[in-house]
Formats: sequence, structure tokens, C-alpha cells
Amino acid sequence: MQQTLILLKPDAVQRRLVGNIIERFEKKGLRLVATKLVQASTALAEKHYAVHAGKPFYQSLLDFLTSGPTLAMVWEGREAVSVCRTLIGSTDGAKAPPGTIRGDLAISVQNNLIHGSDSLENALQEVQLWFNKEELISFSCTDQNWIG
Repeated sequence: MQQTLILLKPDAVQRRLVGNIIERFEKKGLRLVATKLVQASTALAEKHYAVHAGKPFYQSLLDFLTSGPTLAMVWEGREAVSVCRTLIGSTDGAKAPPGTIRGDLAISVQNNLIHGSDSLENALQEVQLWFNKEELISFSCTDQNWIG
């Protein structure tokens, strides 16, 4: 089973979309194995967005992620990274297909509600950045045989 990091960014929390978004992952059959509400520090935001350091939009990413509470989550399931990325939709909410989280709920490129790890390698690094090992709960759902 793969695990992946999902962040509901400050705009998702402020717009009270948390329940709606979580429901989409649950309905898909993924398991929530960790969650916490975090006020991201600048240091955490810099580590999270390190790949974008030096780019013109880097500071605005940091400012946005630290502007309010973020719901950090780890979801687990078969092909969790790609399944979550498909559910999320493309970065620009105005161009994301209907039926995706961003396609249905976002219109901005920066204020796009959600972050999802883009590869298994990045998922492993990002989960470790946002959570310590003791915060990850491993369990089996009773419906697992029906989901896959």
C-alpha cells in the first residue's frame, strides 16, 4: 500500500471545504492514516517548497502556506499517489476538469485548495516532513476486500 501527503491549504480551510474534500478521498476507498491542523511556520514552508526556491513565485508560495491553518493528512491505498493526483486535478483550477477537486472548487493557480505529493519518492519525503512516525496509524478497514 502506498501512502501520500495531502495538504488542505489555508484557502480550503477558510472556505470551509474540508469535509467536502475529505469525503472525496473516503468515497474513492482510501484510508486516512494521519491528520492534524497545522499553522505552518516559514521554516516548514521553505522545506516543503524547497524545489521551487529561487523561482519568481517562491515567496508567494511561502506567504500563502503560512497565511492560515493547513490540514495535513496522510492517505493510504493502492496507487495512492496517482489516485490522489487524479482526484485533485491540474494545478490551475480554471483549467482542471470538472469532477476533480480543483475543477469543481478552485479557479486560481496559487489558491488552488490542495497539495498532493506528485511521486512516490516525494510522498515519502513529504510525509516525513509533516508527520513523525508515531502519528501514522496503521489499520485495516472492514470493507478492504470490496475496495481492492
